[in-house]
Amino acid sequence: MQPNVKVIAFDTSAAHCAAALLLGDRIITRIDEMSKGQAEHLMPMLEEMLAAEGISWRDLDAIGVGTGPGNFTGIRIAVSAARGLALGLGKPAIGVNGFDARIYGEILPITAIIPAPRGQCYVQEFNESGTSSQPKLIADQETVSADWPNATTLEKTAEQLISATASITAKRIGADAHRPTPLYVRAADAAPPRDQAPAILL
Repeated sequence: MQPNVKVIAFDTSAAHCAAALLLGDRIITRIDEMSKGQAEHLMPMLEEMLAAEGISWRDLDAIGVGTGPGNFTGIRIAVSAARGLALGLGKPAIGVNGFDARIYGEILPITAIIPAPRGQCYVQEFNESGTSSQPKLIADQETVSADWPNATTLEKTAEQLISATASITAKRIGADAHRPTPLYVRAADAAPPRDQAPAILL
């Protein structure tokens, strides 16, 4: 990681707006709890954090964003914001998924568990080199315990996760990374529309 790197990272995949500002070896975090309204709240929150440290958007080296798994709408809000900022500022946007944030600083190999809605679990395995399997959605904890007896539910606070997201972003600056994309492990809860879509006139 470059010395004195400046990164802002944010995540809206859960019932909050979480953000971290990494300035060299210092990290400032802010977690604003909310079940809705993240789209309107996120940008003013980030601007307040930058202003409090006397930092402008142009001073940043990269934008980090949590890509899920989690709430579909929340993930889209954060990823869209990161892409827009990157385009407008000419800075890299780097996606960090929730599994990578949770295993940051942990000893490998590890099988990580993230709680999902309705008693389900997201599971992903990481070997000694950090290479991972595809994440899976598992119906219940009993199935996880039977199939992955060494799986670990990594209980991390929102502050720890967003701090890890910022740190991982800083380490990935300069890597040949794709634009951040949402990590959707489960199908969307929204039902398809019942009405037939209107015809498109050419």
